[in-house]
Amino acid sequence: MLNRYPLWKNLMVILVIAIGVLYSLPNLYGEDPAVQISGTRGQETNTQIFSEVQTLLNQNNLETKSIILENGSILARFHNTDDQLLAKDKLSEKLGHGYSVALNLAPATPKWLTSVGAYPMKWGLDLRGGVRFLMEVDMKSALHKRQEQLQDSLRTQLRKEKYQYTGIKSAENFSTLVTLLKPEQRDEVQRFLRKQHHNLEIKSVSDNTLALTLSETALNESRESAIEQNLTILRKRVSELGVSEAVIQRQGAERIVVELPGVQDTARAKEILGATATLEFRLVNENVNLDSATRGFVPNDSEVKLDRHGRPVVLYKRAVLGGEHITNASSGVDQQTSRPQVSVTLDSEGGEIMSQATRLNLKKPMATLYVEYKDSGKKDENGKAILEKHEEVINVATIQGRFGSQFQITGIDSPAEALNLAVLLRSGALIAPIQIVEERTIGPSLGAENVRQGLEASFWGLLAVIVFMTLYYRKFGLIANIALIANIVLVVGLMSLLPGATLSMPGIAGIVLSVGMSIDANVLIFERIKEEIRNGRPIQQAIHEGYSGAFTSIFDANLTTILTSVILYAVGSGPVKGFAITLALGVGISMFTAIVGTRAIVNFLYGGKRINKLSI
Repeated sequence: MLNRYPLWKNLMVILVIAIGVLYSLPNLYGEDPAVQISGTRGQETNTQIFSEVQTLLNQNNLETKSIILENGSILARFHNTDDQLLAKDKLSEKLGHGYSVALNLAPATPKWLTSVGAYPMKWGLDLRGGVRFLMEVDMKSALHKRQEQLQDSLRTQLRKEKYQYTGIKSAENFSTLVTLLKPEQRDEVQRFLRKQHHNLEIKSVSDNTLALTLSETALNESRESAIEQNLTILRKRVSELGVSEAVIQRQGAERIVVELPGVQDTARAKEILGATATLEFRLVNENVNLDSATRGFVPNDSEVKLDRHGRPVVLYKRAVLGGEHITNASSGVDQQTSRPQVSVTLDSEGGEIMSQATRLNLKKPMATLYVEYKDSGKKDENGKAILEKHEEVINVATIQGRFGSQFQITGIDSPAEALNLAVLLRSGALIAPIQIVEERTIGPSLGAENVRQGLEASFWGLLAVIVFMTLYYRKFGLIANIALIANIVLVVGLMSLLPGATLSMPGIAGIVLSVGMSIDANVLIFERIKEEIRNGRPIQQAIHEGYSGAFTSIFDANLTTILTSVILYAVGSGPVKGFAITLALGVGISMFTAIVGTRAIVNFLYGGKRINKLSI
């Protein structure tokens, strides 16, 4: 007999629909306004901080729906956004710089759903709002760093060419003054430096002094380079956070906008994006007495730095290697001491530098210096926040052998700190420090309006299709409508399952378009069945031929759409990718619901029966 599915096929259809319904359910429960507290530098919050947070909230009469300490961070849920915003301000004031306090929207999904991995679909900024960071690049620090690198280079070049100098020091507008020992060499040195540094303006300011200043073109290039490289590094950091459809773009001369839709741990995002940490590897000056060094008696080539316990360490100013040569980093455990460590991989140039430095300094101590810029709370004459440079010696280790491109950093307090440091090093050291000058949750009012309009348009479009299919194809139209609803449920369920998927307005457009294509497939099938009946085929054979004959046309049409979506995803970004993902998923699922799903219902209603007339 025709038109009978085997039992396994019917069970498969039921199972797929059931899974789709299960993973779509979390989207019905909404979200709670919340505040998330995480320790900076990878430190974990503990029960003592948890008690302090609870006490502070109670003192300010801020009622919470729930407050939990989990995975090293505290999440407090509130009944409304007013309490959420007030709680953030109070907690930030109380906890200070040691902890990151950030706004969040926490899913209100029941535990029985989360226990099977069912979470709500992430919405883009245009639908649910989200976190928006406005960051400012500290160009002064970038230019100062370039000035220091230039001065190191000048010392090396002049020594190599046997030009004696009495001083190389910084001057105004990031210029450098080179004072020569022999005035008669001034013109010769000037010609030499012009050959070596084409982007510098080199002028004589006295008989034995040259002033090296970056040209206007070079200054602009430095600014552009710093911004572009910071943009690239921020994109890597966002990738580390696993955020899809993030917007990272330049705003004005020195600012960068980062918009993160669907972020669950905004405290982590704030810490990772705002961190300006990097490492420097420096040799320890053992020839200096520590007591004298702490009183200020330090050679010109050295400086005193403190470790995390406040103990002084005298380091040479010139770094053996900087964080810009780090290409990869991963956290782990030292097999010998069972202490946290970070494994570092250098690029070829960095590997060669480290190899030569360790070869020449065997049995000498080398320090790992952690460098970070933090907001000082002060502002300059232009109203910009002033960043303070914080440095800390993570560890001092004796060089036991020649290093290559891979080695380990030890002396780290906790696994969380090791993981945090590895993420920062892996995503790259920022060329210029940045600070978050504005953090806000994108307006739920705008998002709610977009959601309302999107749902309204989808509802009326869906209703029109349902009415048309019911009136035109009668019972078969109802079957198509059931498949249509199943298609939407499956798309939502699959979008909720995919960890990197985020629904935006273009995504909704992709879903609506795929719904139309789903109905298009059923129209092709039903018209083919009607044609077969008009040609005198028996009802059962007409149904069979209708589905079989229309399959090739439906498959070809949908395949070309999916290929187009793949190309859109490959070359597009942000909202374009969102449209491509939902369109491809919707079209793929529509083939299942329109062909397999409706066929299962038709087989159940008509399969194996003698029928003289169809309601189609």
